[in-house]
This record gives sequence, C-alpha cells and structure tokens, in this order.
Amino acid sequence: MTLSARNDFFKGGIILSALSLGLVAVGAYFAFSAYPEASALAALRPRGIIQALAGVFIGPSAYVPFFTMLAAVTYSFISIILIKHFFEKTQSPEILFFGLFVISLSFEFVRLMIPLRTVFAFPAMYIISGSRVLIFARYFGLFSLFAASVYAAGLDAQKQQNTFFILVLAALIIAMHIPIDGIVWDSALVPWSGYGSMFAVVEAGILAVTVITFFISAYTRGSRAYVHIGLGALLAFAGRTMLINSDTWVTPLPGFLALVAGTWIIASRLRREYLWL
Repeated sequence: MTLSARNDFFKGGIILSALSLGLVAVGAYFAFSAYPEASALAALRPRGIIQALAGVFIGPSAYVPFFTMLAAVTYSFISIILIKHFFEKTQSPEILFFGLFVISLSFEFVRLMIPLRTVFAFPAMYIISGSRVLIFARYFGLFSLFAASVYAAGLDAQKQQNTFFILVLAALIIAMHIPIDGIVWDSALVPWSGYGSMFAVVEAGILAVTVITFFISAYTRGSRAYVHIGLGALLAFAGRTMLINSDTWVTPLPGFLALVAGTWIIASRLRREYLWL
C-alpha cells in the first residue's frame, strides 16, 4: 500500500471520529438526563477482572458510561490526527493497523442508543443492530492490533489491503452471528451478548499472541524497540478494556491513562525505528 493510500485511511478515520464526536454531542443533548433511568434498568455488571473487583466494593454510577464513551471517541479523534501528522511521510506497515485500532474506538458512540431508547422508545431491533456495529468495531480493533504485530514480524507489506479486508470479514462474521438481547444490558450500557466467557478467552489468546509476536520481532529484527511496542500493545488493550467496561468512577481514569500511555509507546517507538531507515 502506498503512503498516499494509507494516509487516505487516516483521513477517513479523522472524518469518522469527528462525526462520532458530533453524534455524541447531539445524543447527549437529547439523552443525557435519561442516563439514570437507563442505568437503573441495567440487569448486569460489565465483564472484566478489574471491573469485577471494583464492582465488589463500588456500585455503578449512572453517568460513567457517558464520560467513558466521550473519552474513547475523543481519544480516537486526537490520536488519529497525531498519527497522520507524525507518520504522513514515514513508511511503516505496522502503523496502518495500529491506526485502525485507534479508529475503532470512535464507534463507542453506539452506546448512546440505550439512553436514547428511554427517550424515544424505538424498537429493540435498532439496539441489536447498533450492538452488532459495536461488536464489529471492538473485534476489528483487536484484530488490527494483532495484524500490526504480524507485519512487524515480516509479513509482506504489499498485501495490506488484502489483510484489511480479511480483518473486516473476520470481525463481521463474529458480529453477525453472536446472539444479542436488545432488552437486557449491563451498567456500562452495552447490550447482553452470548458466549461471553468463550470470547474472553479468545481475546486473551489473541492479545498474548500479539505481544509474543512483537517480542519475536525484536529478536529477528535485532531491535529492542519491538519489546517496548509489545508492552505498549498490552498496555493499550488493557486500558481500552478497562475504559469501555467501566461503570464506576474508580476505573475510567486508570484505563484512559493506560490507553494513552500504550498508544504513545507504540507510536513513538515505531516512528523512531523507521526514521533510521
């Protein structure tokens, strides 16, 4: 993929994340006051080890899902602008897929649908459709992070477009086939979806392989930068998971800081690595 084509992906991500911010602003205007009602109707707590530990001592707070959603979309918007700026003339096959991971967080605006439904009472089928979009984005982000590690290990950079379509197809298959209940949601305002435990194991496995692949790249390429990038990927994914699954005031800030720190480590190390070439 040429630099121009890759930068077009980044421009599209900037536009998408800007539109997402706009939708969050509009949705908040209509539905911000409905968050307490939507939270009171939540039947579950979010999944995740850290969230489960926090949930033992602290109950859910109604407005946390809004601010975590806003933080995720804002992170996506600012980060993809910075990535485009600093890598606009730098050929790095990994940065495209890390950029796609960043862009995937702009879809968190979909979580507005549950408080909006308490205001406008539209059919639950729209909740289900929106949930499939959210699931697609989250798995596409995970797969993109994995693809970045594979390119670091030496996959032919000329096949990036094929890889992109494979990632889209894989995430789409999961999103279209996972069972979703449009009238049951957790206190992070994410509708219930089936096979949660199974997919948690799959996510952990993919993340572990991603980090290990970056470590292997450090050995095969003789560059310690990829050790830091692997640790950055672990930090970014853990921060993303903590942020988007938060329903208390305890976990969002650590999650957001971990996400930002992981992003900085990955981007700064990749830029330093490729500036030497």
